[in-house]
Amino acid sequence: MASGGDLAFTILGFLNERPMHGYELKARLTSLTGHLRPVSDGALYPAIARLEAKGLLERHEEPGAAAARRQVLTITRAGREELLRRLRDPADLDISDQTRFFALLTFLSALPDPAGRARVLRRRLDFLEAPASFFHEGDRPVRARDEPDPYRRGMLLVAAASSRAERAWLRERLAELEPRREGEPAADA
Repeated sequence: MASGGDLAFTILGFLNERPMHGYELKARLTSLTGHLRPVSDGALYPAIARLEAKGLLERHEEPGAAAARRQVLTITRAGREELLRRLRDPADLDISDQTRFFALLTFLSALPDPAGRARVLRRRLDFLEAPASFFHEGDRPVRARDEPDPYRRGMLLVAAASSRAERAWLRERLAELEPRREGEPAADA
């Protein structure tokens, strides 16, 4: 995870789904982001301890499959409130950074209010629709067709295709979540 904030958010998100022991939680975290940003025990267990100290999660012992007992982690009411707060009002980096946004999407269904989910998706769509490029010539963004380097051109083409696909999905989802106002044309018009 890029920062403790990311890791704390993701821990709360998974524990909101159900109580888990540390090993299971680590496996879930690894399956979500481990291929990009590995989660080490040296990061996970201190993050759990910080969340516990803040009263956002608690642990209790249960019998293990073998003779050893295991620590089971459970989100608290305060932890659930913190998760919902972060879902309702994500930081700008949670909207602009793709990996952090995907973590946000992983748990967005926990936000009970469709209008709240729509606000988050609208922020991401607005971000994606703002002109941007990885490379610039002076103050002008470089377009893929103008990029002579084949690898940079490839990067621009892949990013543009990914952005088009994500924008289409966001518009679809927003059309389902946002009520149409009287006199407003349909989203696909």
